[in-house]
Order: sequence, then structure tokens, then C-alpha cells
Amino acid sequence: MRRAVWPIVNTAIFTVVVPGTVAVLIPRWILGGFRKPGGGILTWIGIIGICCGAAIYFRCAWEFAVQGLGTPAPIAPTKYLVTTALHRKIRNPMYVGVALLIVGESALFRSAHLIEYAALMLFVAHIFVVIYEEPTLHRQFGESYDQYRRSVPRWIPHIRPNADRG
Repeated sequence: MRRAVWPIVNTAIFTVVVPGTVAVLIPRWILGGFRKPGGGILTWIGIIGICCGAAIYFRCAWEFAVQGLGTPAPIAPTKYLVTTALHRKIRNPMYVGVALLIVGESALFRSAHLIEYAALMLFVAHIFVVIYEEPTLHRQFGESYDQYRRSVPRWIPHIRPNADRG
């Protein structure tokens, strides 16, 4: 844990700057400011989406700092390939978490524009993953990343009943 102190600090800074901008500042700008949400089922769906998305992101960021001894930032990458926790199910859970958070905001604030923004964010993330992240991880981790890539899907987890038992 002691070796992870700076990765944790750097990950916290990255989180405020990048996901904070993508998931808070830009949606606020799109909406013209956050207003008090109305009541009803959409509010609760939004709150659940926001909480789940944030939990996914923070869990993965913790794994990057503590297990990988790095950050999600390309300028301070992990030293070790992270294949634990949610990364066992999909290769890019942080992007999915941020998108889920934005979708939650769209429900909370009743905004179709935020759904469109979430789709755009995932499209840009996909392009970034394919063009930059995957080739970079292949160069950094070689065969271990290639094996991980073959066994874990990029975006949508495989549904395998009883796959984790054994």
C-alpha cells in the first residue's frame, strides 16, 4: 500500500480533472447549469445510475493505483497490467462507469441531450481505445496483454452462467 501513495494521489488529481470534466462540467454546460431534479421514478433511476457509474469508476481507479501502481492517465500509466476486479469482466470498465454516470444524469435532469453526449463520449472512447490504448498496452505488456485481450471482451461482458464457480 505504501508504494501506492503517489499513484493514489495522482489518480485523484486525474479523476478531478478528466472524468470530473467529462462527467460533471460538460453535462452542466450542456444543461445550462444543474437544476433541482423533480421527483418520481426517473429521479431514482438517475440517482442509481450516477451512484453505480461513480462506484465502477472509483473501484477501477483504485485498482489502477494499488494493483497497477499507476493512473488512468496516459502520461502516468500503470506499471502492471490490471486484470483484477471489474477488469476481469470487461477491458474498459472506467469508460462504461463514466457513461453510466452521464446516463444517470440524463434521467435525473430529464435530458435527451445528455444521452446523446454519453453516446458521443463512448464513441470517442472507443476510437481512443482502438487507436491508442490497445497498441500502447500491447507494446508495454506484450503477450500478457494479448492473452488478456483474447479472453476479456472490450465493452460487453460475456454472460456465462456458473462461469465463476469452480
